[in-house]
Amino acid sequence: MIRVKQSGFTLVELVTVILILGVLAVGVSGFVIFGTRIFVESTTVDQVLSQSRFAIERMTRELRSAVPNSVRQTSGGGFQCLEFVPIKASASYVDVPVFPDTARVSATVFNLSPAISDVSGYQMLVYPLQPSEVYQASNGSLAKIFDVTRLTGNTIEFHGSVRFSEGSASKRFYLVNEAVSYCFSIDGGLYRYAGYNWANATQPLPAFMGDGVLMAEGVINDLSLDPPISLTPATLVNNAMIHIQPEFEVVGQSFRYQHQVQVVNVP
Repeated sequence: MIRVKQSGFTLVELVTVILILGVLAVGVSGFVIFGTRIFVESTTVDQVLSQSRFAIERMTRELRSAVPNSVRQTSGGGFQCLEFVPIKASASYVDVPVFPDTARVSATVFNLSPAISDVSGYQMLVYPLQPSEVYQASNGSLAKIFDVTRLTGNTIEFHGSVRFSEGSASKRFYLVNEAVSYCFSIDGGLYRYAGYNWANATQPLPAFMGDGVLMAEGVINDLSLDPPISLTPATLVNNAMIHIQPEFEVVGQSFRYQHQVQVVNVP
């Protein structure tokens, strides 16, 4: 009789293989989970870094083109805001009505830079020395800022007969039409506000500036003890200096910016 030899696994061998495969599965899954966590965390860190760099860079660019003496800051229990008026166009003037001269309805200027074809809705500023002269309502006949209606050639026309309270030593003027505010919130966000009513003696609260655009998040500064913004106002010999020092936190790591911006424009 021919005996057929049967081959196969014993129970011990089967259990051993199952144990080995289980150990390998645990190791591979742990490696995959660890790699995935590293990828997710690095992506999150990169996103926060990119957001914060973009926000600081944009704030810097806008502040450098701000109207001189227009920067002001305010803070409350849950926010800190920096407000300024961007320059839309500027040039030198040839002749503007300045006190004690007679009020007039027009001024003669050189070509605007950059060029603006329709100036309706803009205001003309001459020699602002403090924020209150920038943010005052454009009315009356004696001030530093007035509404303009039309630009024909090199002639700017006003809503009525006006005269500026002082002339600029450099015969410089600025055209503006809005204010911008950057606000750090207690929720860790940095928001940008624009398009609100900016003719106010004091800077408006975020709640009255409409919907802000979220520029960055993850700010962990104590807004009262460690404010992310500090302002050194302009003097007769120095331009305004803004110190920007927000601290960000992401996946248990923190980093801080130490940045200074000088408003280079002069009245």
